[in-house]
Parts: sequence; C-alpha cells; structure tokens
Amino acid sequence: MSIYDFKVKKRNSEEYPLGDLKGKVMLIVNTATGCGFTPQYEGLETLYEKYHEKGLEILDFPCDQFGHQAPGTDDEIHDFCTMKYQTKFDQFAKIDVNGENELELYTYLKEKAPKEKVVGLKNKMAIKAIEKISTTYKKENDIKWNFTKFLVDKKGNVVYRLSPIENPMIMEDKIIELLGE
Repeated sequence: MSIYDFKVKKRNSEEYPLGDLKGKVMLIVNTATGCGFTPQYEGLETLYEKYHEKGLEILDFPCDQFGHQAPGTDDEIHDFCTMKYQTKFDQFAKIDVNGENELELYTYLKEKAPKEKVVGLKNKMAIKAIEKISTTYKKENDIKWNFTKFLVDKKGNVVYRLSPIENPMIMEDKIIELLGE
C-alpha cells in the first residue's frame, strides 16, 4: 500500500484521491482553530506561498479530538483560517486521527513515521505534559495533539514527523531539499 492509494474527503464531501499528488511534496497536518498552536497557520501559509509553485502541497485536516478545539463546521473552519490567517491552501473535512474512527491515512502515517521530532528540553517537557492531558493518546505512535506534521517526499515516502509544539518553519530546509532546489 502506498500513500497514493488513499482517498480523503474535501470540505464539500467529495472524495479526493491522493494519487493526484504524485510528484509533489506533501505537508500533512491535523489542525484546530481554538488551539494554543493555531498561530502555526502563519508558518504553514508562509511555506505554502514560498513553495507551492515549486511543488509543495499542504493537506490540512481539522481535528476536534483534543480538547474540543476545532468546533464548527468544515466551512466555518475554512472561513476562520482564510480570514484570520489568510490561508490559501484548503482544509479537508474534519477527521479523527486516533482511535476506532481514525482516518485510514493517519493510521498509515503513524505506521510509517512513528517517532516525532522534538527539538530542545523545554519542548520535550511540554510534550510529556501534552501526553498526560491527551485523552486519545493511547499508543506510542498515536498523535498527541493538534498540529502534528508529516512530510512526504515526491515518491510518496513519509520522511519526517514533527511534534505539535514545533513551528512548521523548522522544516523549511527539509522541504527545499525534497523539492530538489
């Protein structure tokens, strides 16, 4: 099985085949509009604006599993992101990333990149605290919180998993490398 075998739901409930993204670098992230990490949308949008034309796609999956921090409909979430953070990348339909109703894509991502990158002692301590308050973090490779980021290369390989605490901009060099610049 490859990442390109998955289909996900767009905001309008249409299926979107990830096979359409062959040859692109993908940054896949579960998000929330009411999370302390929500300002990371600024970094995501910066990366999108700088590298979309060169082959970067951002796949934004709102998730309400962590402290009910993604309330509202898919369209309300999209409106919030475009108005507050001027995002130009679209959001997909709201999903679960852990548990019995988790999106199969996330099962795959967690299998391919079970360990997340956490930089610095302060952030490592913060991740330990998040693990304690997350009600859906049950298994070692589960998503701990919103804004966990996965980077996928042009061949569909999951090459990097970044913790929710980390600003997506720290992946910029890795994105440039994967785009072949």
